Amino acid sequence: MRASVVLPCFFPQASFEGAVEQIARIGYDACEIWGWKDIDIQRFKDALLKNAVELLSICTTDFRMNDPAYSQAWLSGLRESVLAAGALGAKKLITQVGQDTGKDRAYQRDAIYENLKKAAPILEDNGITLMIEPLNTLFDHKGYFLWSSKEAFDIVNKVDSPFVKVVFDIYHQQVTEGNILNNILDNLDYVAHLHAAGHPGRTDLQLGENDYRVIFDRIDKAGYEGACGLEYFPSTDALDSLKRAKEIYF
Repeated sequence: MRASVVLPCFFPQASFEGAVEQIARIGYDACEIWGWKDIDIQRFKDALLKNAVELLSICTTDFRMNDPAYSQAWLSGLRESVLAAGALGAKKLITQVGQDTGKDRAYQRDAIYENLKKAAPILEDNGITLMIEPLNTLFDHKGYFLWSSKEAFDIVNKVDSPFVKVVFDIYHQQVTEGNILNNILDNLDYVAHLHAAGHPGRTDLQLGENDYRVIFDRIDKAGYEGACGLEYFPSTDALDSLKRAKEIYF
């Protein structure tokens, strides 16, 4: 499985350009960021090319998909993010869906579906895959609407576009529902990307309750051809932690 470094987790103070150089030096060839609005796109692109590191994903700019009142704002942010992804060479976008508005759950789910249906032609025209993300509501994202991986898979199945998928964050789903391997392997066609962290604490993979060697091996053997983003907050020096992750898992 290919490993990707989620840069803001490991280098909160460093420039992304400097972070790319550091991860390339220890053997990583892929990375991700969250927000892109405040970066110098050309400088970041130059750093990626210079160090032979691929940017796998960035986030959209608006996360309110489950409220029809914000549909235009979400689609506008999507269009901007598609252009930014194209400029940076990223083929994937991650979007959260928004906080639970308190309205009927089916109503909110339908709003997500409608937004994704509108987004599909934009994504297809640009060759960009959009991934919705279930998150845990116990520790990190209280009040968030989409906590169930099953619900996420049901939504993208209904949208029925090869450019609308799910990013399965193993850490979040371990907190929320467990049953990690079955939930991934039974829905592998809808998983475009993985994220991982050790639970509890959202820390180094080997410090948590999951055996990621088993998880990664089973997913690889099932035919998964994507990557896994290391999206954790290291318990030690960032580079030491990334070196250790590479030794154990990749």
